[in-house]
Amino acid sequence: MSQPNKMRSTKHKFSRSALFWSALIAAIAIPLLFTAMSPLLAWRSPVYIAACFAGVFSLGLLLLQPLLIGGYMPDLPKHLARRAHPCVGALLLIAVVVHVGGLWITSPPDVIDALTFTSPTPFSNWGVVAMWALFATTFLAIFRRRLQLRARNWSIAHSLLALVIVIGTVVHAILIEGMMETFSKLILCALVFTATMKLIFGLRVWSDWRTSSKR
Repeated sequence: MSQPNKMRSTKHKFSRSALFWSALIAAIAIPLLFTAMSPLLAWRSPVYIAACFAGVFSLGLLLLQPLLIGGYMPDLPKHLARRAHPCVGALLLIAVVVHVGGLWITSPPDVIDALTFTSPTPFSNWGVVAMWALFATTFLAIFRRRLQLRARNWSIAHSLLALVIVIGTVVHAILIEGMMETFSKLILCALVFTATMKLIFGLRVWSDWRTSSKR
């Protein structure tokens, strides 16, 4: 490759990388910014506000997970992305605990209704299902070796649980008419869902399963 062509290729690669990272930061930061500007925050307690922001932050973290494990992030080595995946997962778990814990402190009856699936608000059920799927994923990740899960079985279980987490969280977020601005919320939810579907159905374990099922 000649020097001018090499320079153009490098410049094009840099532009695509800059566009990706700018879009990713915007997709996560803008919903947080709009939430901070919501008039519904007025007269709310600090604990309730922290719980709400933890929920919004959790949705942003869900976008990072498939991008990390799928190696879709430009300029980020795959081995570093794979190491970051469980760290982001741990951060996601903490954010969900803060979200639910904060709501429990401010309104215990509502959280009890949600956990027992007796809440009159449909979005609560979706959120609780996603939460338990996240806890199950954490349990399997911690005790994977003790349970002697094979790589294929772990991949299938993790993928199915991730699917439940994402669908539950996305529906939970969409149904809530609260502090998140609608348009930015829908874009973030669409990105989370699309990235997760692309990763899950692109995994080798599923392609192997489809091939074997046709035999």
